[in-house]
Amino acid sequence: MIDRYYECVNAGDWDGWLKLFDERYVMDEQLGGHLEGLHTLRAAVEGMKRAYSRFQNHPRYIVVQGDQACVVSHLSATSASGEAIEAEVANYFCVQEGRITYLANFHDSKPFAPILGPQAR
Repeated sequence: MIDRYYECVNAGDWDGWLKLFDERYVMDEQLGGHLEGLHTLRAAVEGMKRAYSRFQNHPRYIVVQGDQACVVSHLSATSASGEAIEAEVANYFCVQEGRITYLANFHDSKPFAPILGPQAR
């Protein structure tokens, strides 16, 4: 599941990525806030497609224990306006019955200033 998550992200396969989540998933995301339900994630993906011209997230460390996982990764992206974004990221996952039911995302917000606007700089 975790390998597939990053394969989809790095291939830009957002439809495949969405299929990894449970309909009732919950996410606490550093920039997006608290999200619940697959319909909110679909909307977030549409926003990501507009905000980024390139989005890569490469795992550095993966720890899996039972139905939980933690991944430390490096995100390398380009905003739609062409500005580089580089950030270290940690994701915590809960998986039940083959679907992601919870995801928490942690990173420094400063590198994302190109997509957040001038107030974030």
